[in-house]
Amino acid sequence: MSNPITVSAPFGAHPIIIETGKLAKLADGAVTVRYADTLVVVTAVSATKIKDGQDFFPLTVEYRERAAAVGKIPGGYFKREGRPSEKEILTCRMTDRPLRPLFPKGYLYDTQIITTLLSADGENDPDMMSINGASAALMVSDIPFGGPIGAVRVGRIDGKFVTNPGHSQMEMSDLDLVYVATETDILMIEGSAQEMPEDDFKAALAYAQKEAQIVIGLQKDLAAKVNKAKRKLPLYNVKPELAALAYEMVSSRIEDAIYRPSKVERYSAVGALKSEVETAIKAKYPDATGFDISSAFTEVEKKAFRIAILDQKKRSDGRAVNEIRPLSGEVGLLPRSHGSSLFARGETQALCLATLAPSDEAQHLDGYTGGEISKRFILHYNFPPFSVGETGRVGGLNRREIGHGALAERSIQAVIPSENDFPYAIRVSAEIMESNGSTSMASVCGGILALMDAGVPIHTPVAGISVGLVTENDANDKMQRYLLLDDILGSEDHYGDMDFKLCGTKTGVTGFQLDLKLAGIPLSLMNEAIDRAKTSRTAILSFMETVINAPRGELSEFAPRIETIQINPEKIGLVIGPGGKNIKSIVAETGAEINIEDDGRVKIYSSNGDAMERAKEIILGMVGDIEVGKIYRGRVVTLKDFGAFVEVLPGKDGLVHISEWTDTRVNRMDDVAKVGDEVWVKCIGQDDKGRSKLSRKAAMKERTASGLEGPAKKS
Repeated sequence: MSNPITVSAPFGAHPIIIETGKLAKLADGAVTVRYADTLVVVTAVSATKIKDGQDFFPLTVEYRERAAAVGKIPGGYFKREGRPSEKEILTCRMTDRPLRPLFPKGYLYDTQIITTLLSADGENDPDMMSINGASAALMVSDIPFGGPIGAVRVGRIDGKFVTNPGHSQMEMSDLDLVYVATETDILMIEGSAQEMPEDDFKAALAYAQKEAQIVIGLQKDLAAKVNKAKRKLPLYNVKPELAALAYEMVSSRIEDAIYRPSKVERYSAVGALKSEVETAIKAKYPDATGFDISSAFTEVEKKAFRIAILDQKKRSDGRAVNEIRPLSGEVGLLPRSHGSSLFARGETQALCLATLAPSDEAQHLDGYTGGEISKRFILHYNFPPFSVGETGRVGGLNRREIGHGALAERSIQAVIPSENDFPYAIRVSAEIMESNGSTSMASVCGGILALMDAGVPIHTPVAGISVGLVTENDANDKMQRYLLLDDILGSEDHYGDMDFKLCGTKTGVTGFQLDLKLAGIPLSLMNEAIDRAKTSRTAILSFMETVINAPRGELSEFAPRIETIQINPEKIGLVIGPGGKNIKSIVAETGAEINIEDDGRVKIYSSNGDAMERAKEIILGMVGDIEVGKIYRGRVVTLKDFGAFVEVLPGKDGLVHISEWTDTRVNRMDDVAKVGDEVWVKCIGQDDKGRSKLSRKAAMKERTASGLEGPAKKS
């Protein structure tokens, strides 16, 4: 019989309830986390033996949503949940990133965190519960872990910060901040804002740090009640004799290698030194594994890198610590794309393509957990292996590509015009051509340039930059000195301690993401990084203005044009027709795309002006009334002794009396017309029953006077 242990506390609009001891008791640690009617179960399991040849920490984090959580059966033939959605992958990444730096150094045991959504109320997002649940599951387990951590979502509505706002509240919020903290420090942030000034953004971080302590305290209380001792396992350490030999061999040459002017030269020089070290170690210590050798060399390389940065303030490409790399950019590269750009920052290069489409091309999302169900603006990020000079698998997306694309997308979203102002679906494809640090930020800059080249009326440009960090700790493992680096290289990301990406306009912040290899940094240091990022961002925005200073006034000739007409909503069915017959015939005749909104707005898309006008003419004809004094081209539908009935609008006809057919006398209508003939007629009035009276004679006279063709030929 289980004996569940439960803790709870107010956490925004609802209490957060964490329970252990009821579900998944064979896992090393398991908890359920409930917030209102949204509930997840989170498990943690770690192996007790290191796999042969293991040379990294194999932490995997999975997040899965079940359709049953919202009382649905999945669609499709198999009626099962399929591959993870973008939302699930992004939640995996958010759960993984703050956990990873809190495991002991040298912990190489296979470890897996799994979050399963069991109940969703459609209002409260489970991503915060996944992060808090993962920390809690590790805390109640015997797995070594340096937590707890606390996660909170912060919004701002009418100038006031809100803890864990629901989806309905987020529609009114100008901030979406996911904040993860330890008891003293900031550990991870991710989210977006509506051009929030930096001072307000800093205030939001301070507010979130305080709120996160609520769930941290809960986890400490839960762990104390469970009172499970942590397992004692050997950790991998760099073998000192190998590190000493590596240092002896290359210490005098490693600095020169890592400070070569280009990435290719640096990798080549460092690779040559590593080969020397490998040969020497193998000769003296034949039992050393490849991982042993690589770890020893990396220790020497990392030490040289940090000494150069902290003592000499010397970066591998010779820049000052607050200097960004040379910028270049151009637009309009590709002849058939609706908009294109090439943006480069040093050896990081992004080719971006913007595409416009009818608004019904927006991406539709599975909304199990609530929130948005479609996206008009999409940014896709592609990172091919050639961008780093390597071969590799092509096809299929990895979590990194999805995460980088999502960061760039939400950073640009703040300046995308509303559908009423610009009724298009918009896609930016960011193709990374070269990578040496912060390709996601290059995608933001390049994406904006491509949108402006396409004529998308963004109200102001957005740029992004990354800020890195190199630290040194004292004997008590407390930070004693640090140095921030603007626009970090790939090697500075690899050997450094932080990758902080911040995007925004000249006015304020639009997107952000913080990744740390440390177990947290003080908020004061975070605030300093925000200021540094603003300075660099302003410089990049100024450069972008020299490439293109405003959105183009005209769309590409290959982009679809759009015209919107308003009809009576009661006549929507008439335009669509039975089974879509009418609208399909318009599309078949004109080639235009037509979208009809419930409020009666009809959007006509076409890259051909004549086709658009014809589609518009047909639709207005369907819903309009026959107007006195107007000339129409109609079709004879019925012949009578006294005249002909001519359909001039779909389903609407009028009578051409035999005397109004021509200036000469007509004895019989079937002498001059037959059913199906197309003729020009003019509405000359209405009879006492409101029926339209038409005249072919008057129409021909007016068209002849205008120099137009005479009577239309019979079909």
